[in-house]
Amino acid sequence: MRFTEFGFHPDLLEGIEASNYENATPVQEQVIPPILAGKDIIASAQTGTGKTAAFLLPLIHRLLSHRIEGQVGALVIVPTRELAIQIAQHLEGLAYFTNLSSIAVYGGNDGSNFVAEKKALQTGTDIVICTPGRMIAHLNMGYVQFKQLQFLVLDEADRMLDMGFSDDINKIIAALPAKRQTLLFSATMPEKIRQLARKILTNPAEINIAISKPPEKIVQKAFIVYEPQKLPLLKDILKNVPFKSALVFCSRKQSVKSLVRELQRARFQIAEIHSDLEQAQREDVLNGFTSGRIPILVATDILSRGIDIDTIDLVINYDVPRDAEDYVHRIGRTARAEADGMAFTLVSQAEQNKFAIIEKLIGKEVEKAAVPEEFGSTPEYKPQLRQKNNGGGKRRYYNHGKPQGNSNKGRPRGNKA
Repeated sequence: MRFTEFGFHPDLLEGIEASNYENATPVQEQVIPPILAGKDIIASAQTGTGKTAAFLLPLIHRLLSHRIEGQVGALVIVPTRELAIQIAQHLEGLAYFTNLSSIAVYGGNDGSNFVAEKKALQTGTDIVICTPGRMIAHLNMGYVQFKQLQFLVLDEADRMLDMGFSDDINKIIAALPAKRQTLLFSATMPEKIRQLARKILTNPAEINIAISKPPEKIVQKAFIVYEPQKLPLLKDILKNVPFKSALVFCSRKQSVKSLVRELQRARFQIAEIHSDLEQAQREDVLNGFTSGRIPILVATDILSRGIDIDTIDLVINYDVPRDAEDYVHRIGRTARAEADGMAFTLVSQAEQNKFAIIEKLIGKEVEKAAVPEEFGSTPEYKPQLRQKNNGGGKRRYYNHGKPQGNSNKGRPRGNKA
């Protein structure tokens, strides 16, 4: 379905054309019509499915027809400041030819940003994208006016509840008019999300696009190693696997800092991103990574959701994620749009059970790649969750399916066949 078939406002169509949008994704085809019809929505949709445009486009269209001067028209609540910034930038492009105003409201910046946010919330801004904690800070000051709010969007609702924002979200919703259109998006639908939906939605349209499986075009490989082998193996991968942009995930910010120091000593051009950085630093790092100035970025799961950078062609899980769903989100940072991508996971003995849970979630065994023999013997993949390993033959590394370097004739080492 082409975007010209939705009946969007002419000014919005200009922004759509300038953004090079032509055909709607499946989630957009299913979500946009009921939003345009004024219905509440509960949609199960992962990042990478086009869900941001799925709610921004109909919001922009409806606000162009029902704009109330001096009031906040739509409130979009998201879990992280990075996602707030990205949605705000996305919105700016789509609404460029309209007269709608918008602002991103998030913590971690300086006092001047807070003053600008306060003014926008006092005088009225058509669309506000915010993180829960920052909005609570403004609400507590008593000047936020939501009396004429028409639309509420909760994006990545499951993530927000996992991060402990349940009370903040309930407090924000209590400040909103009961008569509004509410759109709830979540990658997963646990019972706590269903409970929230029953509380805040009215006769919603239910849309299920998400599946807990990575795109097939992502080449997934797992390296079964001893923990001390991880660092030298990572260096070897970064030296021998062709890539434009590589994103390395660690589960803890302390691990990110330590790993970056080691890779800098090895003269890799690299940067880090985690919650200890000031917002200006994080934005500078992301800009450098997006532009290609920084080819390798080491990050915590702060970047596992909602960050859409088309140039990432290699994702490496230095640590196996604690949550199996996070694996899907992490490796989903590659193979965006029509591009291909690789996702490598370094699995220590202590992490084998966690990785087996991931394989169960995605419904397939990830092929186990051989560790180069110069690193010594490796442990057998034998998680307690399964009785045997049915993985295929091992190979060294892949560039979209093509072997890189000496494969040692495909023979696994460290395993007794």
